[in-house]
Amino acid sequence: MTTANRIVITTPTAARTRALGRRIARHLRASDVLLLQGPLGAGKTTFAQGIGAGLHVEGPVRSPTFVLMTRHVPAEGAKLPLYHADLYRLDDVLQVEDLALDEQARDGVLLVEWPERGVEALPGSHLLVVFEAVAEPVDARRITVVAVGDRYRHILDALQAAGLADRV
Repeated sequence: MTTANRIVITTPTAARTRALGRRIARHLRASDVLLLQGPLGAGKTTFAQGIGAGLHVEGPVRSPTFVLMTRHVPAEGAKLPLYHADLYRLDDVLQVEDLALDEQARDGVLLVEWPERGVEALPGSHLLVVFEAVAEPVDARRITVVAVGDRYRHILDALQAAGLADRV
């Protein structure tokens, strides 16, 4: 399903969720912001691993729950660092404002897990990626990608052109 600003994709496995992240990474540029929303175990970090692979960053991409943000440097020949933030432990928008995530990540791509903890302090223009578990198969995810701002429309267009609506 697509509309003017969203596309829904179902990934049947964790590997396909990572593949979707790799595909989206091809279209990212410096200062892009992705907000990853969904319950625990919904696939946010798996998707972030795909983004990291697509950006060719060094080292494994893991959830930065206890450090709040991790910077992944680009491997040799790659261009963009990945800034991966996890706001799960925060409970006040002022704590999110203090992090100044968008300022720290200007030279790379910013992924934010649990953005609802401080969405008011995050950039208004972003790519929102919402994860929902699907009953069968066990690792399947329904992923809604929403372009909030014209800057991200080209990513939805690329996903649609690849025929990914409701499958990967």
